[in-house]
Amino acid sequence: MAGDLLDGVTSDPVRMGWMQGSPPPADKILLASRADHMRFPMIRWSYSNMRQFVPSRRVAAADESKALERAIDEGLGQIRFVPLNADEPMSLEQSLTQAFTDGILVLHRGKVVFERWFGVTGPETRHIAFSVTKSFVGTLAEMLVEEGRLDPAALASDYLPELTGSGFGDATVRQVLDMTTALDFSEDYADPNSGIGAYSAALGLTPRPVDYAGPIDLASYLPRIGKAGQHGTGFTYRTPNTEVLAWMIARIEGKHFAEVLSERIWRPLGMRGDADLIVDQAGTAFAGGGLNLRLEDLARFGEAMRLGGLGVIPEAVVQRATHGGEPAHFDRNRYPQLPGWSYGSQWWISNNNRGCFSARGIHGQTLWVDPAAEMTVARFASHPTAANGANDPLSLPAWAALAEALSS
Repeated sequence: MAGDLLDGVTSDPVRMGWMQGSPPPADKILLASRADHMRFPMIRWSYSNMRQFVPSRRVAAADESKALERAIDEGLGQIRFVPLNADEPMSLEQSLTQAFTDGILVLHRGKVVFERWFGVTGPETRHIAFSVTKSFVGTLAEMLVEEGRLDPAALASDYLPELTGSGFGDATVRQVLDMTTALDFSEDYADPNSGIGAYSAALGLTPRPVDYAGPIDLASYLPRIGKAGQHGTGFTYRTPNTEVLAWMIARIEGKHFAEVLSERIWRPLGMRGDADLIVDQAGTAFAGGGLNLRLEDLARFGEAMRLGGLGVIPEAVVQRATHGGEPAHFDRNRYPQLPGWSYGSQWWISNNNRGCFSARGIHGQTLWVDPAAEMTVARFASHPTAANGANDPLSLPAWAALAEALSS
């Protein structure tokens, strides 16, 4: 069956038979050398097993921690909503398969009230979070700002002289944090010739062409990104900003970024499982999207942000991260389903009357926090389309319907 005809049910990785058997049949083996781990429908298996395809570094968890409490309400699966640009309502349960969901946890007042797992994904799976990783990076950077160790008004090149003369050289730390840098870089996932392709080649996320002669790690790639325009005039989503932030964090702390993440967030928040952070061949963290973690630990991070940091993340940091960015800088044409939003500190901020904020990653990775409803949603997915615009018409009204049901 052709990949473009598969839906959320027929593409189920168990049904497809990927990597089943000892050994699996030859036509069911997924190989990194063919970039199988980044192609649909194989991503429905690989996104839950990325350590098998690319190198990673461990983010150590707490020695002792407790599972989140459960107070399951199965009725939540039957709440109904109308997707954006649609006429007919559907249930939350129906929407999950249409969004190619791998796992979802809904928390209300700190307790798991709804939980579903699909395919090969389960409570102990370390699923790739893609750009949800960015919000961890932004939070750590803001923690260093709060401690006076990272000056948001300083230039990126003040901390990383390697970037002098690059597009980042005269950008401020705040502009990098909020992605208002003006860079000669296009992040078009549908265009193999865009900047994201060169970035991926340097990272080594997929096999490089035989005749490849470009950078082979992030530290040699980032200084090659040029400038295009004036910094600080508008938000444009570009992943290399996050890599620069993580580089600053590691340089300031004098430790690998994975160690900083473990010491500053993972262990203090009591994450129950180690995470895996993809690295390039020099061992540098893929901070723009390489975190692989348990879904419950992602939800725990969202709860910490909802509750003001729980004494681990300073309240001032939470406030900046969840109320930051400039709506006037937001790209309303690129994100028509997010009217009135802003982007700041590597977080997506709704600026609505509920105070909702989100961490978002390609193919449907989501951390959604609705403070007014005391609700946190964590979702892993393997949607065939990378851009979130493909699943937002289902997801955004689903989260709103959940919030309404829990608030009542």
